[in-house]
Amino acid sequence: MSKIPIDLQKIDKEKLDQEILRVGIIAELDAINLYEQLAAITQNEDIKKILLDIAKEEKTHVGEFQALLLKLDKEQLNELEAGKKEVEEELLND
Repeated sequence: MSKIPIDLQKIDKEKLDQEILRVGIIAELDAINLYEQLAAITQNEDIKKILLDIAKEEKTHVGEFQALLLKLDKEQLNELEAGKKEVEEELLND
């Protein structure tokens, strides 16, 4: 599992909530990876079904954290949109 990449005690108070949300996203992505990897190796269809269902729920959690982060961090919102545009332009050039 990922280790929190920063010491939250050292973060400026105005950025703390943004960093908390990023840590939440990291934790949820770790959980998604774990559950999907376990689902891929189990032979038990019941276990596989539950693991994939839980992974899907974790993806919803990522979306929840991201929605909050984008409300707090306008630079993140702008860069997300810029990245999306770059991908669309690159795919048009193929």
